[in-house]
Amino acid sequence: MVKAYTQEHVYKHPWERVTSASWRKFTDPENKRILSHILDVDTLNHRLDPLSGNLYTTRAITVHAPGPWFLRRILGQDICHCVESAVVDPRSRSMQVTTRNVSLERFVEVEERSWYEPHREEPERWTVCRQETSIRIKPLSALASMAEKVEQRCAERFLQNSAKGREVMERICKYLESEANGISL
Repeated sequence: MVKAYTQEHVYKHPWERVTSASWRKFTDPENKRILSHILDVDTLNHRLDPLSGNLYTTRAITVHAPGPWFLRRILGQDICHCVESAVVDPRSRSMQVTTRNVSLERFVEVEERSWYEPHREEPERWTVCRQETSIRIKPLSALASMAEKVEQRCAERFLQNSAKGREVMERICKYLESEANGISL
């Protein structure tokens, strides 16, 4: 069974600033406290297509994803490794980021897709971020009765971490705005 969760957020910042903040979200030292579940981020590759101008990147992300004690006991770990793929199209001013877990996928598959685009009514000033997350718990006889609870816990964690990510993005956007205006924070 697959459950999907969607969210939309409007950043009151231009697309260029929001996408710049996206790249700094995990690397900014001040965000370590807020995004404490992110343990490590490594860029595996990046490529700029000379014809289209599109930027393609792949990053490995290590996440602390604690679950209920019985799950940790069964799985033997509470660390999850994910792969993030991003495509930035500067001509259409769009950015799509897809993140999937590569560890624990025998038990649960999580895929998060985020789209950043200029807002329809205020395209030069605001950016819309749509997030869609699908969670699929794989059927295991030992966990069959707990699948719904595990799925709910994954969804709650997604919503909490999503809110933290937006908080970090807003802070970085404000910093970039101040930097562009020559104001020191």
